[in-house]
Amino acid sequence: MEDETIEIEDLVTDEEGTLLSSYVVSAFTKSENARYDQEQRWIASYKNYRGLYGSDNQFTDTEKSKIFIKVTKTKVMAAYGQVTDVLFAGQKFPVSVQSTRVPEGIDESLHFDPLAPKESPYGFPGDGKDLEPGSINNTLRNKLEESLSNLTEGPGLTPTSITYHPADAAAKKMEKTILDQLEESSASKHLRSATFEMALFGTGVLKGPFAIDKESPNWEENEEGSVEYKPIISTVPKLEFVSVWNFYPDPDAKNMEQAEYVVQRHKLSHSDLRGLKKRPFFDSEAIDECIEMGTNYVRKWWETQVEDEDTKNYNVDRFEVYEYWGNIDRDVAEDAGLDIPKEYEDLDTIQINAWVGNNKILRLAINPFVPNRIPYFAAPFELNPYSFYGVGLAENMADTQQLMNGFMRMAVDNAVLSGNLIFEIDETNLVPGQDLELYPGKIFRRQGGAPGQSLFATSYPNVSSQNMQMFDKARVLADEATGIPSFSHGQTGVTGVGRTASGISMLMGAAQLSIKTVIKNVDDYLLQPLGEAFYAFNQQFNFDSDIKGDIEVKARGTESLMRNEVRSQRLLQLMQIGSNPTLAPFIKFPVILREIAHAFDLDAEKFVNDEREAVKQAEILKAAGMMPGAPEQAPNSSSQTPEGGGIPNSTNPAQTGNGNIGPGGAPEPDMPGFSAPLPGSNEGIQ
Repeated sequence: MEDETIEIEDLVTDEEGTLLSSYVVSAFTKSENARYDQEQRWIASYKNYRGLYGSDNQFTDTEKSKIFIKVTKTKVMAAYGQVTDVLFAGQKFPVSVQSTRVPEGIDESLHFDPLAPKESPYGFPGDGKDLEPGSINNTLRNKLEESLSNLTEGPGLTPTSITYHPADAAAKKMEKTILDQLEESSASKHLRSATFEMALFGTGVLKGPFAIDKESPNWEENEEGSVEYKPIISTVPKLEFVSVWNFYPDPDAKNMEQAEYVVQRHKLSHSDLRGLKKRPFFDSEAIDECIEMGTNYVRKWWETQVEDEDTKNYNVDRFEVYEYWGNIDRDVAEDAGLDIPKEYEDLDTIQINAWVGNNKILRLAINPFVPNRIPYFAAPFELNPYSFYGVGLAENMADTQQLMNGFMRMAVDNAVLSGNLIFEIDETNLVPGQDLELYPGKIFRRQGGAPGQSLFATSYPNVSSQNMQMFDKARVLADEATGIPSFSHGQTGVTGVGRTASGISMLMGAAQLSIKTVIKNVDDYLLQPLGEAFYAFNQQFNFDSDIKGDIEVKARGTESLMRNEVRSQRLLQLMQIGSNPTLAPFIKFPVILREIAHAFDLDAEKFVNDEREAVKQAEILKAAGMMPGAPEQAPNSSSQTPEGGGIPNSTNPAQTGNGNIGPGGAPEPDMPGFSAPLPGSNEGIQ
């Protein structure tokens, strides 16, 4: 199909808003025509995944078997499982927030010394600090501000100083806020759906975040004493998965950064369409007019094959609605009745969001995001630098799947022929009128005196083993084409290096190299811009000053490729290096402890104290005598010798510690307790 160029002059303008609705429909048609060849590849990939032969597959008259070996499904599910295992290796969404190396607009570190000499709290007459009547609250506030102003920029250099990092604290709170929002919007489920389509079709799409009103259950007691349901309405961001079949981007763009517009095709029921009235900036009158005009959904050519309903000929009772995000001429927006703010008066093009159904403008609003962005994220499984859409795993093994099916059909047909004998019967030697059907114990009656053999059996040569060898070769080629070896998804009988545990571990590590590229694409095209979008959303709509700062978003998918065991071992080795007193000042032990907790799939915020909490915990442990430097117990002065049963003398090397029980030292001659007879005496001789 040829692409259609959108020309404003060619669009009809019979009534207000028709120019805009025609523009949206033309943009959709242009994208649809441009991706027709891509849709055919998607259909071929889907049929290989489902194990279905397409209409373009021709069988010969001699072929009896129509068997389909669904190796594509196994490979797709293996790739999907490996990618999701890497992305969700930890207990949280693979997005993190951290401060930049040189934070701007916020202090990187502040410190104070609690043991530094303080100004005397006692005043004196005439010092100018007398309290005025009713000024106690203001004075306390001033004292608090004065104490906070004592914080000094930079890290503390004295042993007793405590360092506080405002930039890191803001980043940590922003990360906690974003992860909570992602969890509330079921981001993990949507990311898994996008990952599956990415492995199957080559492209996965997510959309968001959008501000929606969330209803939280709440019951309160009213004045009459009865319990009344009063839900708490809060505005939260929402994330959702968009199927690649309903995603129509700018055909001239190679990625979302270059896209001028995106059109999403919706299939809405009557109740879904009426539900749009509750959302902001939707025109209730236009929605009612659209419903009165009746359903207008037209099934596309690919829907029949995807839904496996070739006999579905009746009209679909749904509405087809186009959601448009992108740039549009200012004249077109004004023709549709859009109020242009003063800050946009000098612009020739404006980025808008419009919903069109039955040529009616159901919603028209200026893009609310600052800076302007189209709220869609498309990640390729395998990057195609010359196309917006990526290359999926099913497309990579389309030829090898066809070869495997062909060789298996040949093997089955040959096995059917070679498993039975072909009989040749000479009827001239048999009695006429006999049944020629063959079965065990069958008796043929011959003509009397007729010479020669009447029944001849011929066996068909069995060449199925050669066909199976070609099938196995095609399967090896599928492993090469996809980068996912068969042993990584459960193939048995692995020989060679894979016979040992270390060998199979080495092979599995090498097999992850292809997945590493996929994870990097997810990081660059999906997780990174998604995290930045949530960050911008909170900067724009969240007025919490504690999350403001010079912050950058990091995608953590690639980091998960390093196995937690290897990562934790390296961190522990680094801590052992820090046991050297010379190197200890150069090791960031708090950071290492948090990273070890992450490697163990533990929440570092729950199990690891920050610097301030660590100081308090150290004081508690010292007071309890559980840390070096704790005060020792005073020795028992009432008994300093082993005979008195007191604490042994710590100066005696033969004694053991400060315990009450110990062997002590043996008494020497002429010392109390010495019982052996002295030389030359008769003491002790009976």
